[in-house]
Amino acid sequence: MIKAVIFDMDGILLDTEPYWQEVEMEVFATVGLHLTREECMATTGFPVKDVVYYRYKQKPWNNKSLEQVAKEIVERVKEKIREKPLVMDGAIETINFFKIRKIPIAVASSSEMELIKTALGITSLINLFDVIHSTEFEKYGKPHPDVFITTARKLSVEPEHCMVFEDSINGVIATKAARMKSVAIVHPQMENRREFEISDLKLKSLRDFSEKHWQYLNSLD
Repeated sequence: MIKAVIFDMDGILLDTEPYWQEVEMEVFATVGLHLTREECMATTGFPVKDVVYYRYKQKPWNNKSLEQVAKEIVERVKEKIREKPLVMDGAIETINFFKIRKIPIAVASSSEMELIKTALGITSLINLFDVIHSTEFEKYGKPHPDVFITTARKLSVEPEHCMVFEDSINGVIATKAARMKSVAIVHPQMENRREFEISDLKLKSLRDFSEKHWQYLNSLD
């Protein structure tokens, strides 16, 4: 039986993935690394410090520290969220689906906690969640399962009784590694990626989630 539900933030609750891609292209260009949107999509779900280190290993630079580049990315993404916060279609309805059923809900994100609180605060979602956790406080980010395992512990629920909504391949891998039920929200630009097949359920949008899917996922125990 599923006793708690965990949401990723970027691309699940908030339409921020395009912001991350735009900002990464802008900031990495300042250190001589010119990326396409598709290349930025390849690191979706990684903590920003891991993205910066990954890009540095690809093509080292010396005009800025890795910490400075990571900070610039986070600050610019926060600016974009403040300018135009966008809640994903179906997010409120899905949150309410579990609230009505008194199922504890949490956020487990690769974004830094300050950014998570800023984004959820601006969109008035922050008080709807029982637990909010970030890979910032874990030794390893997604695809390692640590952020989900810690979130389950904070919810006082065993990992095998948790379900996760994720939109990144790294997030889905982390979910399954944590022995949790996985619902993959597969955006159009990722629909041909076969890695999502390891999830327990694939949907195009949160708005598609229904009682039928809830019953199905509970039947997998």
